[in-house]
Amino acid sequence: MNGKLKNDVEAASTELGYVFTFLLGVLLLSMFAVWTFDIETSTRQRWNETAIDANMADIAAAVERADSASRQGDDVKYAESVEWRLTEADESLFTLTLTEEGLSLDHNEDELDTTLSISGTGSGDYEGTISLSGTTQIWVIHENGITRISISGPDF
Repeated sequence: MNGKLKNDVEAASTELGYVFTFLLGVLLLSMFAVWTFDIETSTRQRWNETAIDANMADIAAAVERADSASRQGDDVKYAESVEWRLTEADESLFTLTLTEEGLSLDHNEDELDTTLSISGTGSGDYEGTISLSGTTQIWVIHENGITRISISGPDF
């Protein structure tokens, strides 16, 4: 064996190629992770908005039917159960309110707040504020000249 050292730079350039390839892979995977996170977040937001809009439309329609029943006389009693579609949002922070102005849904995240007008053609008043924490069913009740929303069924 000959004991001479040889100045070989090919191994160093190959090693640098491996390092740069690894860094490029890390960069691409990081970009992919951010991209998929954005897609998942926007999908969840779209689902929340769609479910909330459908829920509010169902409840408003039930209030309109209660209004229609209230115009038939003073002694009319009406009750209807409306299913609340679950959302990805924290529903313990939702508050649903029925007033003379309409139906409003309030959430700590202002982007989920929704207000829906009702015709107000009933023969009585409107009232009711409920928290949607753990709620899957909302009752629209007309009794004694008052149309209200509740999480429990009617007493009649």
